[in-house]
Parts: sequence; structure tokens; C-alpha cells
Amino acid sequence: MLKKKIAVIGPGMMAEAMIAGLLRKKLADPKNLIASGPRAERGEELNKKYAIRSTTDNSSAVQDADVVVLSVKPQRLTEVMKGLKGIRPDALVLSIIAGATIKKLGAGLKHKAIVRSMPNTPGQIGEGITVWCASKEVTEEQQAMTRDILGALGEEVFVEDESYLDMATALSGSGPAYVFLFTEALIDAGVHMGFPRRIAEQLVLQTIKGSASFYEGASRHPATLRNQVTSPGGTSAEALYYLEKAGFRTAISRAVWAAYQRSLELGKEKPGHIPDVNEQE
Repeated sequence: MLKKKIAVIGPGMMAEAMIAGLLRKKLADPKNLIASGPRAERGEELNKKYAIRSTTDNSSAVQDADVVVLSVKPQRLTEVMKGLKGIRPDALVLSIIAGATIKKLGAGLKHKAIVRSMPNTPGQIGEGITVWCASKEVTEEQQAMTRDILGALGEEVFVEDESYLDMATALSGSGPAYVFLFTEALIDAGVHMGFPRRIAEQLVLQTIKGSASFYEGASRHPATLRNQVTSPGGTSAEALYYLEKAGFRTAISRAVWAAYQRSLELGKEKPGHIPDVNEQE
């Protein structure tokens, strides 16, 4: 991996997390990493931070690359692909773009060896999870490279069925947003009762971290663990009654389904389409 040249097209936060992870795990040499995007100042920032190269010319960035990482906004993909010339036939194209199918990427880039993946934001601290699938032209060596690159973000899960990628986008890709909203709501409830915000934040954060760790170690169904902390006629039972009455489960299920449908839509959008204010990514 240290000898592989990696070009990152679209150096946003997730791309930076990937760069940082590769360097932290000594899987890439800074001189073999290049980031390309429309803002020269962003490239300079990454150069100072990680000693990698940068450019605003996508075509020059990919010419000698063994791996081309695509991390642009879904709405810009068609335009970016038109300007991507010179990808080596034996290079691996690794996409982390929501909704962008292998078929769409292959047609737009006129390239065959493509991996489609969906990471999530905890990857920025090496605690993410990425679901990925590959076109049949991706070699075993390229699959191994993919595991190394995505492993820099945390855990990785390979699937053979590409339809799982849109599901993963809705569940784990967007999942941190649901967790943050729930966290915010719990903190605000604590403040509403009278806790200072800093104490409410501490209580909620440790409760969520501890509950996740406990669940991971218990190897039992979450319903079993929930029942263990729900005494008949107690405070938890009362709170859960109101959550169920308010349609908590249904709201979560519908939200994830809406995100899944949106991911499917992103893969079908016409060039230049910009979502209106009511559309969510």
C-alpha cells in the first residue's frame, strides 16, 4: 500500500478522515497522496496538515493514480465525471458518493474496476463503519486495497448485492444524524427539568456510550436489555409508554425509509439538478 498512488477527488471531511487514517496506520506515503478540488486554499490546508500534494486539476491528479477516490457531492458527480480524463485502465475507482451506482460511475467514467461504498461520520475518528461492494472487474489485490483504505475509517463490511448500499446509506450512513438528534433531545429534556446543560450533556453522553458498550458485550437482543431496566409500574415503564404512544418506533422506521428512498433518487437525478429546500440528503 505504501507504494500505491492515491488521488482523492473532492477533499471534504470524509476524504480528509480517509487521508488521516491511511497516514496514521502507515498505509500510505504522503508523497503518494494527492487531493484535488475546486478550492486551492483547501488543498493548501491539507498540504500543511498532512504534507500531501494538492491541485485544482482533477485530470492531472488521476493520471498516475493506482486508486482514485471519488468523494464529491452527488449533485456534482455528472459534471465531475465529464472532466475526469486519464484514469488508468488498471486503476481502482473507489466511490463514497451517496446514491451513485456502479453502473452510473462506469458509464460516466468509461471505467470498469469500481468499488461503491458508504462510510459514516464516526470514520473521522476511526470509529466508523463502511459498507461496500465491487464490480466484477475489481481484482483480489484491489479488493485487499479497498479493505485497507476503508479500514482506515473503522470497520468495513463487504456485500455482494449492490442494493444493500442504498439501505446502508439510510441506516448507517445517515445513522449518526439520528443519534445526534436523540442525544440533543435528551440533553434538552435534562435542561428543561433543571439540570445545568454541562451536567445534562455529561449524563446523556456517558449513558449513550455505556449503553452501546453494554449492548455490544452482552450479546443479547436489545429488547431483553430494555426489559431488564423496565420495572413494572416504574419510571422507565412510564417513559416508554409515552414514547410508544407518540409513535417513536414508527417515526424512526419512516425516517430511515425516507432516507433510503432519497438515496435511490440521488442515483437517478438528472445532470445539474439541485434539490429544493424541502429535499434532504
